[in-house]
Amino acid sequence: MTIDFEKGNGLVPAIIQDATTKNVLMLGYMNEEAYERTLETGLVTFYSRSRQCLWTKGETSGNVLHLVGIKNDCDGDTLLVSVHPEGPTCHKGTDTCWGESNKTEPLQFLSELQDFIERRHEEMPEGSYTTSLFRDGLNRMAQKVGEEALEAVIEAVNGTPERLIYECSDMFYHLIVLLTSKGLRIEDVARELQKRHQPNWKKH
Repeated sequence: MTIDFEKGNGLVPAIIQDATTKNVLMLGYMNEEAYERTLETGLVTFYSRSRQCLWTKGETSGNVLHLVGIKNDCDGDTLLVSVHPEGPTCHKGTDTCWGESNKTEPLQFLSELQDFIERRHEEMPEGSYTTSLFRDGLNRMAQKVGEEALEAVIEAVNGTPERLIYECSDMFYHLIVLLTSKGLRIEDVARELQKRHQPNWKKH
């Protein structure tokens, strides 16, 4: 990745984005040294134009920004820095420097959950229930989806709303495990539903 630090007299804007919520948290500036320090430590570091020195976000407050990834824009002079924030980002105590909330939308968590399940599929750690499902194979994973769907139906007919939510959660989890084993994503299901929502959609 080639970054054009010269265009901005040694500095490039760094847009800070929450890796999970995709919300923009703040804007800072990096010189080449701040960029290298960020990569080296995994903590986002900026160049302070007022103090004319490097500063790592959260070095005094503890509200650090854990680096997830960095992308350069099409002109090579603006960075998009993906992070996991620890605490509020703004020095005024708000989640973002625009005073906005940075909460995870519940539906976004399904994608985050599948990211976690995919890591389990790649690493296969011992003692993990998800690992045991992958090791048991496709038939077992498909069976678990059926079992949990049946339990959800039973709770819908004879149970409580709380138990229905509980069983549906089990069903969704096992469905995502099954999709992962087939190289598919929960977003693929969402796209199919989105397609079906179009007025011209016809059932196959």
